[in-house]
Amino acid sequence: MYIKNLSLENFRNYSKEVFEFSPEFNILYGDNAQGKTNCVEAVFYLCTGYSPRARKDKQFISYNQKKSSITAVAQTSVGEVSTQANFFDGENKVIYVNGTQIAKIGEILGNINAVYFNPSELKLVTEAPEDRRRFIDISVSQRKKSYFYGLQRYKKIILQRNNLLKNPDVNLINSTLNIWDVQLAPTCAKIIYDRNDFLSRLAPKAKEVHAYLTDGKEDLEVGFEHEYTGTEKEIADKFLEELAERRGKDIELGYTSIGPHRDDLKLSINGKDVKTYASQGQMRTTALSLKIAETEIFKARYGESPVLILDDALSELDKNRQRKLLERIKGVQTIITCTHVDEDVFENVSATRFLISEGKIIEKL
Repeated sequence: MYIKNLSLENFRNYSKEVFEFSPEFNILYGDNAQGKTNCVEAVFYLCTGYSPRARKDKQFISYNQKKSSITAVAQTSVGEVSTQANFFDGENKVIYVNGTQIAKIGEILGNINAVYFNPSELKLVTEAPEDRRRFIDISVSQRKKSYFYGLQRYKKIILQRNNLLKNPDVNLINSTLNIWDVQLAPTCAKIIYDRNDFLSRLAPKAKEVHAYLTDGKEDLEVGFEHEYTGTEKEIADKFLEELAERRGKDIELGYTSIGPHRDDLKLSINGKDVKTYASQGQMRTTALSLKIAETEIFKARYGESPVLILDDALSELDKNRQRKLLERIKGVQTIITCTHVDEDVFENVSATRFLISEGKIIEKL
């Protein structure tokens, strides 16, 4: 799978530009704040319907413009695929997949797949559990739309259950809570089962990738901080039992104290917690190991690699780790952003290079 071209019109600082990408390495380089990250943000949005940078769609629209449009055309194992997103002043948007307007944002998933690393991905290691859950959710959702819609259903049920738990009438809570519990258990079980399946493949691959990047000096362990295993039915039955056991506590707290919204990844290097003991370089290598592992397990399962986006990924890595990273991802379409191209690192890498300045391609090599 690879993106053949990307068209940007009135998107952030781009007036009108077209990127013709190589199926392998593509390097976007230039000074900071020139539009490199804006380009890869557009790519990721067209793959997932999500931006890690924009809270509102109107942020995509260039200053003093009323509309923005981005389009990607990709070659996949099933043929050529196109996705387009049009953003309008006033928070309206229209998205097309292969020329057909989609009714739900989830329908953009699975057409063009991407794995995205940018500096904020260090949150995978350094920040709250929700950042690690988001990593899992985006990855699994691209492969299973049912997972994405299950998450939406889960959030609605949790909201209703929590609203009920805040009600001062305890008798009302006890008489109606079971209505939500019997809906919550199978919905949670499906999410947990899919997360377990993903982690069972991610953990050993991330361990392997991390050892490769560090010349075997570091042993990365990845695990889940929950004890739900087995079939979906077994997980649902256990979860329903725990909901009953924790009912009193949940009423006292006013919210649901267990479930996928409490999941977290455990990350350790050589037996030590990454968040607490790892250096900045180790944290970055850990996050990259997870992303590269995600790329490789996708290829192993579906026969083709997703597009890999590495936004400022090489900074804070020594040259040896930079070279090891580039060696590992050969054969995967990769879009790399950096301020300058270090010829020592890229000497054995055949890449299309784009010099970006003020939202324009100044030079393509």
